[in-house]
This record gives sequence, C-alpha cells and structure tokens, in this order.
Amino acid sequence: MAAKLRKGDKVVVLAGKDKGKSGTIASVDPKAGKAVVDGVNMAIRHQRQTQTSQGGRMPKAMPIDLSNLAIVDKNGKPTRVGFKMEGDKKVRYAKTTGDVIDA
Repeated sequence: MAAKLRKGDKVVVLAGKDKGKSGTIASVDPKAGKAVVDGVNMAIRHQRQTQTSQGGRMPKAMPIDLSNLAIVDKNGKPTRVGFKMEGDKKVRYAKTTGDVIDA
C-alpha cells in the first residue's frame, strides 16, 4: 500500500497524551506503522557521558502510531490523504481542499 504520510510532512496528533500538538515527521517505519514526530511523544532517556557530548537526562521523541496522525492542509486543519493520477503519476492530495500535497 502507498505511504500516506512521509518524512517531512507537517502533521497534527489526533489521539493520546499529545492530542492537538503538531510537528514535522522525522522518520517513518512503515513495517511497524509508526513515525517519529519532532516535539511529540517525548520521553526522558539517560545518556552516558562521552568525550564529545555531555551526559544526563535527554528528552527524545519516541515513535507514535500512524493512525494517530493526520496531515495538515493549507488551512492548518487536519485532513485525510487521497491518491489521484495526474498524467501518468500517482500523487497525494488533501481530501478537504483537493490540493496536491506533493509538488
């Protein structure tokens, strides 16, 4: 199945402790159905000190399920993603506005 959400997409969280927060997708794991979003689902991880970096308690973005994310359209509202053919290319578009997401 084609990926509805990709790295670099601006998304909003629909459910969970971070409901309503928005951010940019840093990475996607399609096999697990999860994505890492900057500033969302943060957890504290203890980091050992190295020669190059200071140790301590570091906040880290943890993966969140793709079903709890929705892409943001040009109006700033969460929307579903659809696919349509433009010429001989398959492109993603926002269902609410009909605008193409991929340029």
